[in-house]
Amino acid sequence: MKYVIALDAGTTSIRAFLYDAERGVFVHGAQQEVESKYPFSGWVEQDANEIYFKAAYVLNDCLAFAKGKAAGIGITNQRETVVLWDRETGEPVCPAIVWQCRRTSEFCKNMPQDVVQIVRERTGLTNDAYFSASKIRWAIGHVPAARTLLKEKKLCAGTIDSYLIFKLTGGKTFATDVTNASRTMLYDIHKLDYDEDLLKFFGIPREILPEVRASDADFGTANVGGSRIPLAGVAGDQQSALIGQAALTEGEGKITYGTGLFLLFHTGERCISSKSGLLSTIAYQIKGKTCYALEGSVFHAGSSVQWLRDGLEILPSSAESERIALSVPDAGGVSFVPAFTGLGAPHWDSEARGMLTGITRGTTRAHIVRAVLESIACGARELLDCMTKDSGILLKEIKCDGGASQNNFLMQFQADVLGANVNRPRERESTALGAAYLCACAKGLMDFGDISARRECERVFVPKGKREAKKIYDAYLIAEKRALMHFDS
Repeated sequence: MKYVIALDAGTTSIRAFLYDAERGVFVHGAQQEVESKYPFSGWVEQDANEIYFKAAYVLNDCLAFAKGKAAGIGITNQRETVVLWDRETGEPVCPAIVWQCRRTSEFCKNMPQDVVQIVRERTGLTNDAYFSASKIRWAIGHVPAARTLLKEKKLCAGTIDSYLIFKLTGGKTFATDVTNASRTMLYDIHKLDYDEDLLKFFGIPREILPEVRASDADFGTANVGGSRIPLAGVAGDQQSALIGQAALTEGEGKITYGTGLFLLFHTGERCISSKSGLLSTIAYQIKGKTCYALEGSVFHAGSSVQWLRDGLEILPSSAESERIALSVPDAGGVSFVPAFTGLGAPHWDSEARGMLTGITRGTTRAHIVRAVLESIACGARELLDCMTKDSGILLKEIKCDGGASQNNFLMQFQADVLGANVNRPRERESTALGAAYLCACAKGLMDFGDISARRECERVFVPKGKREAKKIYDAYLIAEKRALMHFDS
């Protein structure tokens, strides 16, 4: 038996999964949580060293289980988060700036319109602090060690995948893949190269950025605890989930419920420019063919449930949210908008803040929990409406994955509010599975065309209460408009 390992460097945890390479079946896994810090309002940081050491730990665990039979490691990762480090020592010069961080929102909001137009046309993105370019610019301007290394030509800057690849290969490979590059706001997704005009505008020299390779490329050899193993196959987490869900043809889509909610809609080899506030992004580049997707994101989904658990302390565990939500017949008129760090697509408003409306003396924690779960599904409905408008295609079914996809109440309400079937796979860890598939394809252990046949459906949620769901959605949109009015100003 041959194994492949998927290293999933997510926002809240670092995980490694061991798969049977021939059948794509999960065999063993290891996980370590990663701490996020919030030093100022809107700021989100992580310790890059912690990310690396915990990645090495979970990889060692899986390699020990594999007993020398692992053919390679595929990597998937939180995408826009950036690390700056010393090319000679591999040591980070500051905390990793996480994709949720809003410290550069004012700069992005005031970007010149001609640059905003270049960003939209060439990168498929929008001028938002979500993406990597303004984060790198900020670090160069505010971290003395970064400026020193830049002058000495020793500075490296990249997304989490490039940092881990650099560390795991002992500095021999400094590279990323096209899906991660397409999230930097520096990469022309049509020409498949960094854009010189944007590099100049942000003041980021090309030489500090990683080489860009295909998603199924070779990324060198990792040294993990004395074991040498190939790194092959890399993709950002949402693109990896698209592959893991076998949504590989034009018109197919998936929703991942993680820290945030991400909806990707495959547009084939066509790059559709959104007029509805969505993003155009690279889905993957495999066997020399580049495919694209429309993407919409809700910054807070699973993190909203975590807020109920850790912030308000009204939820004993995330898993309990389903039982508590079902303990009441409805949310009692309560609506929730999860704009903790602004709103993403289609609004891109960094100043919007969370909104909890419709509270009465009779409101209980169950009503609030139910409203939070409903808000997650409503955010997905808003994104899908935009994708239908942009593409002209009405989806009859959406594939789902991620932690919250285990919540049957949420999945049923998602089907109701979308008016479409929600298809849940037997293998819920689609993000890691996509990285495993990429690695297996890169190492010649399977063919990319075989992925669709491997996906097994566990359950299909069929719309039942569309009329009631529409009322809830309409109330959510009203609350969202209020969140966009910036009462704090």
